[in-house]
Amino acid sequence: MDYLLPLLTSDFLGKPAWVWLTFVGIVVALLAFDLGVLHKDDSEIGVRESLLLSGGYITVALLFGAWVWWYLGAQSGMDYYTGFMIEKSLSMDNVFVIALIFSFFAIPRQYQHRVLFWGILGVIVLRAIMIGLGATLVSQFSWVLYLFGAFLVITGIKMWIIADHMPDIANNPLLKFLKRHMRVTDGLRGNAFWVRETDATTGKLERFATPLFLALLLVEFVDLIFAVDSVPAIFAITTDPFIVYTSNIFAILGLRALYFALAAMIHRFKYLKYALALVLVFIGSKIFLVGIIGKIPAVISLTVTFGLIAGGVLFSLWKTRGQVAVSDPR
Repeated sequence: MDYLLPLLTSDFLGKPAWVWLTFVGIVVALLAFDLGVLHKDDSEIGVRESLLLSGGYITVALLFGAWVWWYLGAQSGMDYYTGFMIEKSLSMDNVFVIALIFSFFAIPRQYQHRVLFWGILGVIVLRAIMIGLGATLVSQFSWVLYLFGAFLVITGIKMWIIADHMPDIANNPLLKFLKRHMRVTDGLRGNAFWVRETDATTGKLERFATPLFLALLLVEFVDLIFAVDSVPAIFAITTDPFIVYTSNIFAILGLRALYFALAAMIHRFKYLKYALALVLVFIGSKIFLVGIIGKIPAVISLTVTFGLIAGGVLFSLWKTRGQVAVSDPR
């Protein structure tokens, strides 16, 4: 115990180690409960279950934010909620691309949760690396924030211009590379990512990847691409690695649970991309406005972000009323 207490109270990225361990413990418990209790077997997740599971994740995230507010102060609490909202909203665009990936590989609904679950483990590691690098750069070179701001403004403008663009999964460079350098089965093999089968060319027993594994890799790739937008966006709100990382992970955890409900009604959020584009431009512009009008209060950032996203959702729902989603042949 004499050795444990100094270890738990030691500093790690600006916070006591026990604070980070508490967060990690919560995430591990949520994932263990999700896979070990709720989804031990492959089964199709309905809209109702998706909403209930997502509601549970969101509740935990909001309670964690309340604890951050109490323990670290109102500024940190406001930054956490703003970061959570930004990441949650930007990730909704991610849902659309993931739905296209599942459709392209004809992944049955009962296997989709398996891909999303294992995908989240990769996200937790990748985001930790990106946020750690970002925090190091910002602490050593403060001007990097201006690069983040310019990048967000440019990305927001680009998102507005190509809002109606449909990603071409078949011609994705990563997919083409994987198919050239990996043995891939001609169809799914249940819920397996890898199988051993006889190669038709050599006649030998070889290790083959399945389309389920390719879908997992593409989902991870999509997460990495979207992180390039979302991580700088939250660094524009706060440079505290703890707030950046926890708000990121909690938002992603809840969104993966909500995927099955959102995928069924993604067509109703047609104009949300335009609102997200404005959010990126606003967040990026904040960095440059600091030198002119001073630091913009966190409450204003949260209010403007919420207003833009809510406006995008409500306008989308109004414009797409009466529209029916294209049925899934699976």
